[in-house]
Amino acid sequence: MEKIAFAVGDIVRMKKKHPCGSNEWEITRTGMDIGIKCMGCSHFVMMPRVKFERMVRGIVERD
Repeated sequence: MEKIAFAVGDIVRMKKKHPCGSNEWEITRTGMDIGIKCMGCSHFVMMPRVKFERMVRGIVERD
């Protein structure tokens, strides 16, 4: 399986929906941890890259 390169500004679709109803997130920080912001309610979450890569379905829009 090939690694996908994520960049700040990309909008990704996650497997599970956020409680606000949106499943699209904007990447705001990359590195060992990934910072993502919900496109529905602007909630900010930091998660380890390994967990993020398991939960992401795909890139919706590239910046």
